[in-house]
Amino acid sequence: MSVYSMTGYASAQHNPAANPSAADAGAAPSGRLGLEIRSVNSRYLDLTFKLSDELRSFEPALRDLLVSRLKRGKVEVRAFLESQAASLVADPSTRLLQRLNTIQDSVRAWLPLATPLSVADVIRLTAGTTQSEHDWQTDLLALAEQVLAALLAAREREGARLALMLQDRMAQLRSLAAQAEPLVPQLVAQQRQRFLDRWRDAMGLVEGGALPEAAQDRALAEATAFAIRIDVAEELTRLSSHLDEVARLVAKGGDIGKRLDFLIQEMHREANTLGSKSAALELTHISVDMKVLIEQMREQVQNIE
Repeated sequence: MSVYSMTGYASAQHNPAANPSAADAGAAPSGRLGLEIRSVNSRYLDLTFKLSDELRSFEPALRDLLVSRLKRGKVEVRAFLESQAASLVADPSTRLLQRLNTIQDSVRAWLPLATPLSVADVIRLTAGTTQSEHDWQTDLLALAEQVLAALLAAREREGARLALMLQDRMAQLRSLAAQAEPLVPQLVAQQRQRFLDRWRDAMGLVEGGALPEAAQDRALAEATAFAIRIDVAEELTRLSSHLDEVARLVAKGGDIGKRLDFLIQEMHREANTLGSKSAALELTHISVDMKVLIEQMREQVQNIE
């Protein structure tokens, strides 16, 4: 399964009058239907609809379609009808003309001074009647399926780029962890030798002189306590475990954004602890570099569905 970003855009238009079979039947309206969907990152699925008056009643059907295909993201759906010049010269049916004439006679019987209908009035009224008789829901849902498929494809392409970025940052984090791992034993050995040298200086021993056993035990105890304070093996182990889980989720794909976000927080905590235990400049630099990489991952994970 692919990794999907929450960022994407897609749009399409549909002209029912372009269908010859519908036009021959005289059922095609003289308008053009347009639909666009845009989405950005959000903690939950947040749908907003901007529909023209003729299409507003179809919002529940559009909402059901989007909820069935999208999990997260702030999604804006805009649908509109555009009238075309052909609508101004469409031939009204004889039945409609007869109906308008009857209504006009009835009105003028009561209001003799009423202005007669003009040709423009007749064309406008009959065009509006023809368009209102068309079932836009079928066209709208079919167009929504098309646009939604394009949106998902765009989100999948963006998700693939995010997955590559995460894999690159994970490789760098593993490299930094590998650099940090041997530093602790080296620091402990250096600290133990430093304790022994201090005891030697305090007791005035010449180079090569043997220290009393008690002094050696005390130096070993001090080195052990120091090793406990600066030991970051547990943090490095947990960091490696989190990286393995992130890699597994990225390979799995699907609805993984929230779990990735939690793991990124845990990785940041381990990097912070590693920095607080640092007893050498090298470890401090590694901790800072890790936090920079983890922050870059966090920013991108916010866009993953």
